[in-house]
Amino acid sequence: MIINGKVHKFGDDINTDYIISGRYKFKTLDMNELATHIFEDIDPDFYKKLSPGDFIVAGNNFGCGSSREQAVLALKHAKIGAIIAKSFARIFFRNGINVGLILIEADTDRISQNDELKIDLVNGKIVNKTKNETIEIKPLPEFLLNIIKEGGVINYLKKHGDFQI
Repeated sequence: MIINGKVHKFGDDINTDYIISGRYKFKTLDMNELATHIFEDIDPDFYKKLSPGDFIVAGNNFGCGSSREQAVLALKHAKIGAIIAKSFARIFFRNGINVGLILIEADTDRISQNDELKIDLVNGKIVNKTKNETIEIKPLPEFLLNIIKEGGVINYLKKHGDFQI
């Protein structure tokens, strides 16, 4: 799996209320509507700057805070290509994989706002096309790649009936 996209860079401790503000979480069940409000408290025009497949890049502890799934679902419905962070809050990581969101742990220090990246999930490489640099990452296990390819755990189980590990 190879994916390409532009970087939108954030720092450490991006909590789920930064991803989707609590004022929207209970106003609608329409995830496409929620997606239009991601990161609004950090950058009110963020959604307008986003193109399908773009990457969120952050520091440590991305997705800390609430365990509600609206944050990962809003990101998925915003068509985020992947989230690359130094580390993820455990429940956010689990929720992300469950809905088929690509989450990658890597050193993000040399990745900058608007860099163009190519991610090779199978071979474990992030190529920063803007800086002509490569970041080695641990390849995702095949079973996680299969869950992501199917769009999440529920879709995977509907198609396969059980985990094929």
